[in-house]
Amino acid sequence: MKPEGTRLIASNKKARHEYEILDTLEAGLALMGSEVKSLRDGKVSFKDGYVRFTSGEAVLVGVHIAPYAHAVHTGHEPERPRKLLLHRHQIDAWSAKIGQKGLTVVPLKMYWKAGRAKIEIGLAKGKKYHDKREDLKSRAIERDLARER
Repeated sequence: MKPEGTRLIASNKKARHEYEILDTLEAGLALMGSEVKSLRDGKVSFKDGYVRFTSGEAVLVGVHIAPYAHAVHTGHEPERPRKLLLHRHQIDAWSAKIGQKGLTVVPLKMYWKAGRAKIEIGLAKGKKYHDKREDLKSRAIERDLARER
């Protein structure tokens, strides 16, 4: 019996700080067996991850999935490009959007959904230094107001 609901594997907290997220999308991942085992242990890092659209495919690049410690065979390459499972119309629409100046696609979080690894990707626009400072300032004000209540 497959588990119901979703369970978070990892989230990319830095993405929301570095980028303004304009739109999100859920995608499946084409993984090897040792990568799935490693994800079950939560061994993933989004440090320099992004999504590249080439020849009609969406590919996740730069996401580090650590090798599984108990792998019988050689395992997998930790930062290999991984194909994202999306519909053709989604790939076409998002590749057209990133053709615009200053837009990119970054991974936001990875989770289990009905026993399958899913990744949430976001269409993002880079923030300027003063935008980041404004966000920090507004969060500090909200935190102070919450304390007063």
